[in-house]
Amino acid sequence: MTPQTLAPGALTPKRLRLAKELMLRSELSIIEIAALCHLTRSHFSRAFKINTGLSPQAWRLLARLEKAKQLLATEAPITDVSLECGFCDQAHFTRAFSRLVGQPPKAWRLAARSQAPSYLS
Repeated sequence: MTPQTLAPGALTPKRLRLAKELMLRSELSIIEIAALCHLTRSHFSRAFKINTGLSPQAWRLLARLEKAKQLLATEAPITDVSLECGFCDQAHFTRAFSRLVGQPPKAWRLAARSQAPSYLS
């Protein structure tokens, strides 16, 4: 096995995996996650961006929206989807989803259903 070459200042694969898991599974702040990775907030944010191309906050938001898309494919109420994905309320979720996905969750859900093969309906 050859050693992995890291970009200067990047997180190790182990720290990156830990950071992503913490961001997805908890409500810890970026400062708290950085501390668990034994880094300052600014060093952690720079290193995370080197690895992913995104700030920790942007990565967390996009990951939550991807999870929301999966849940919107189910019958779960949109309020439940928003809370399950870590948003404080449906209004905040709808604003973020609309801004980044280009349409509100309800419209996205309807469009996704209309594109599903008929045998899945």
